[in-house]
Amino acid sequence: MKYIVETEKSVEQAVTDLQEAVKRHNFGVLHIHNLQETLRKKGVDFPNECQILEICNPQKAKQVLTDDMSMNMALPCRISVYSEEGKTKIGMIRPKALLEALSNSESLMNVAEEVEAITIQMIEEAK
Repeated sequence: MKYIVETEKSVEQAVTDLQEAVKRHNFGVLHIHNLQETLRKKGVDFPNECQILEICNPQKAKQVLTDDMSMNMALPCRISVYSEEGKTKIGMIRPKALLEALSNSESLMNVAEEVEAITIQMIEEAK
């Protein structure tokens, strides 16, 4: 259900490279959540860096939402770049696995498979 790779890059460099890969594949970054910073602002000391990128391709989002508006709860796609045990990792929940848990739509499964292949490619390019 998860797709996770390790990289020799820092979290910051991997985030920068991931943003570039996202653009190359006609997706956009809607928001980046810096989890460590957010927790710190709330008085919680969290040792691991973690940045979560919300990404979207408007055409794919329209296809999904036209078929099943309730799928808005699963959008946008999220890719995390984080540190764990001294290593930088990039990962996501596979769109196809997420969709299988939420819908029986064959047309949505086709979109999920396409988005999954593209997001894996983005992650591989960023690592």
